[in-house]
Amino acid sequence: MADIPELDDAELAFYPQWLPPERADAWLQRLEAETPWSQPQVRVFNRWHPVPRQVAWYAEPGVAYGYAGLDHAALPWTPLLQEIRAEVEEACGQGFNGVLLNRYRDGQDSMGWHSDDEASLGANPLIASLNLGAARRFDFRRKGTSRIGHSLELGHGSLLVMAGATQHHWQHQIAKTRKASGLRLNLTFRWIAT
Repeated sequence: MADIPELDDAELAFYPQWLPPERADAWLQRLEAETPWSQPQVRVFNRWHPVPRQVAWYAEPGVAYGYAGLDHAALPWTPLLQEIRAEVEEACGQGFNGVLLNRYRDGQDSMGWHSDDEASLGANPLIASLNLGAARRFDFRRKGTSRIGHSLELGHGSLLVMAGATQHHWQHQIAKTRKASGLRLNLTFRWIAT
């Protein structure tokens, strides 16, 4: 586990080299080939816009997930995702019944400021974020402010775990970047109340 500055009212654990590079490479290649990516649209100010990345949602039967007006239909777990889930569960000491995959094609794909604080995630959700491919900067800011409070570089094979009251007090983002950036896959494992 890497030393990261403590953020007030947050519970974070960061493992920058959680996966050996050859394993991370293999998972990246297989997920890229096997995942039926989609690019849903969201409504902003009465206009429809494609989300700036591609996504896929896998979950147990009957486990739905929605945010920002999007409802994702669950795909059934693949053997590879079951293998990855088992290893992430062992690392976190918690079970997960869903995983959201985000595909960032280049530096112009992004994820805006948000907290994973939907009611279906429970009072203090544990979110495990596995990163494969190109490194991207992951920013935190305290809710109600506009200033970045802390940033981490999420590299190939890294695992970030956010738990406790983190989602109550902090937002996070993957901002657009002008730097050359290759393909990045991010898997966020979570437990959805049904």
